[in-house]
Amino acid sequence: MRGNQSHAAESWSSDDRRLANNAKHEKLQRRLLERQARARGLELRHTAYGYALIDAARKRVDDRNDLTLDDVEERLGRS
Repeated sequence: MRGNQSHAAESWSSDDRRLANNAKHEKLQRRLLERQARARGLELRHTAYGYALIDAARKRVDDRNDLTLDDVEERLGRS
């Protein structure tokens, strides 16, 4: 079984590996930011335009729903 896994990994192109690494990085970053937001009484939500931070009153923080994960990270770092 291990040999098959190794063979499958070897058949990935460098673009496939890059895309998989980027997807994994985004998933880990999103989960970290979700935990940080919850610790501050906020919720991180995905929207059709990006991400939004939602406060306890169910209102968007800064009335934004088009944030990137980097934008969210910056805003959580400020608070």
